[in-house]
Amino acid sequence: MRRGADVARAVAVLAGGGLVAFPTETVYGLGADASSDAAVGRIFAVKGRPRAHPLIVHLAEGAPLDGWATDVPEVARQLARAAWPGPLTMILRRGPRVAAATTGGADTVGLRVPAHPVAQALLRGFGGGVAAPSANRFGRVSPTTADHVAADLGDDVDYLLDGGACEVGVESTIVDLSRGRGVLLRPGGLAREAIEAITGPLAAADPAAPAAPGTLAGHYAPRAALVAVAPDEVPAAVADALRLGGRVAVLAPAAAFATWPALPAHPHPLPDELPAMARALYAALRDLDAAGIDVVIAALPPAVGLGEAVGDRLRRAAGPRRDPA
Repeated sequence: MRRGADVARAVAVLAGGGLVAFPTETVYGLGADASSDAAVGRIFAVKGRPRAHPLIVHLAEGAPLDGWATDVPEVARQLARAAWPGPLTMILRRGPRVAAATTGGADTVGLRVPAHPVAQALLRGFGGGVAAPSANRFGRVSPTTADHVAADLGDDVDYLLDGGACEVGVESTIVDLSRGRGVLLRPGGLAREAIEAITGPLAAADPAAPAAPGTLAGHYAPRAALVAVAPDEVPAAVADALRLGGRVAVLAPAAAFATWPALPAHPHPLPDELPAMARALYAALRDLDAAGIDVVIAALPPAVGLGEAVGDRLRRAAGPRRDPA
């Protein structure tokens, strides 16, 4: 794998139809030219991602939405002005510049403008849209450092653009604005409250909602089995896990450990503040896998601010597994 901080080389790889792993403020993405079916097809092959599972198109700051989206509602333009660059993806009607492979053949597309300076330098240099899911195998824990990408994908990436650790640590919030009223499809790095200040109350996803990344019942999963419970249910969940055998760990905010009796399990404290908790979450899951933990008992945070996104990731990590690997 070629790895470094050479934005010009990364731009050349994208222009040649190659794959570039690059940092955003949320997680590292695995990027390809969003207008090329062939280039985007390599993303699906490398990740082992179902072809019907759409990708998000990343744009440079100030890039016009026209061409990438059509029939853009005024509320979407207001939200873009307020929240971009930043960890927000908007689902809009797909424009002619987007390759069909990028959207899984759907007539909608997810668009976002990342805030990371290295991502912005890459997008400005490339001059087009970059389709990018997280730079890992499909369904697994997302990468928040270049080392995570290298460990997951190795030589399947043509160039790894190293921009340090990601600041937010969980994926972007996804809001569907393609059908009138705003619908929250995935909580993420931009809190619901900030979005609703512009859009009004967001509806919950419904069966007619467009497919969106990271919304399967099982996703973001470590190799260890994960059980997500309310904080007061942690001691009982630990006891149940220990009865089944294996190494058990508890993943929870540091302050929570003082509320429990001594637990016969490996403690892994997270920061108490929600932004720091989100930033540390995926690295913590990777650390527990590296330690050989068999079962992780995770305490769910309050569903406010970034706590909604952290809880969503933990519940999906505890969901059905795509494969036993």
